[in-house]
Amino acid sequence: MLNPFDAPGPMLTRRAAISSALASAGGAAAFAQNAAPSLTPEPAPKRTPARRYDMKKSINLWAFPYPDKMSLEECLRLAKAAGFDGIELNYDLENDLSPKSGTADYVALRRLADKIGIAISGLCSFLFWPYPLTSHDPEKRSRGLELAAKMTQAAHDLGVQNLLVVPGAVHIPWRTDYEPVANDVCDRRAREAIARLLPAAEKLGVSLNIENIFFNGYLMTPQEMIDFVDSFHSDHVQVHFDTGNIMLFQFPEHWITILGKRIKNVHLKEFTKKGTDHSLEAFRPLLDGTTNWPAVLEAFAATGYHDYLTFEYFHPYAHYPEALIFQTGDSLDRMLGRK
Repeated sequence: MLNPFDAPGPMLTRRAAISSALASAGGAAAFAQNAAPSLTPEPAPKRTPARRYDMKKSINLWAFPYPDKMSLEECLRLAKAAGFDGIELNYDLENDLSPKSGTADYVALRRLADKIGIAISGLCSFLFWPYPLTSHDPEKRSRGLELAAKMTQAAHDLGVQNLLVVPGAVHIPWRTDYEPVANDVCDRRAREAIARLLPAAEKLGVSLNIENIFFNGYLMTPQEMIDFVDSFHSDHVQVHFDTGNIMLFQFPEHWITILGKRIKNVHLKEFTKKGTDHSLEAFRPLLDGTTNWPAVLEAFAATGYHDYLTFEYFHPYAHYPEALIFQTGDSLDRMLGRK
């Protein structure tokens, strides 16, 4: 190879050769910079900010691995860490909220929640299914009324206004021990049960919020729900509206605008119309379904609803259960325009 320092003609100094090489390299680099696309990533397209809603974020205790893997205090702290404004607690036969607990226990729990900085958005229970208020079995009806009265007292002691009530069922498809009840008999017994619970609820300042279920064959339309609730002529009988329970054949945004101011508390349950499973397995993590959430939130806003939106889910994650809680908190932030 020819050495430039040995080339014929005028002597080329080492300094001149290096300068020439650097100049050539600079020119090539400039050319490459102009010819090749920039390696700097383009900024992400700016997303139009969602409308900000002033409703409050809540989550039901069933989404947590309680009591198997987490204590109630751990669940409260996790909900707070995930950015929830409130948590909905569940009354059962054996947990921290049960017939075994008394006023002192509930007052202590209220103080713990206050210390952690999280509200208790409501109280609900699965006990309305094994002890239905409309059962053919008078002992089950009596036990159901007894437990509902205890729940009302517990809600008062917790400083909670909202008690979810399932007033009755024509059919309970997930239970084999419930004999179907004729529609008119179901309606009569349900009205009798709420009438018996109402005086104590009014005295204690607790709202008996009637939940729309659909799977139970009772109160199948918003008009039926309105007729039932309004018949008691009391501010202490309202509606606990569940978005997912009617998704199989209907649409929550339609119910919300019809029920209007009667809605006192809300469950957000995600549901997919794409599947064929109509059991509790049909409910999904929030946003992983076919619910038209923008329409639902607009409907709530149009009615003037400003209270809790509580995610309800029955399958805590077997591994890293906190992931579901944080995912739901993030989803609600986006739905409510907080992110």
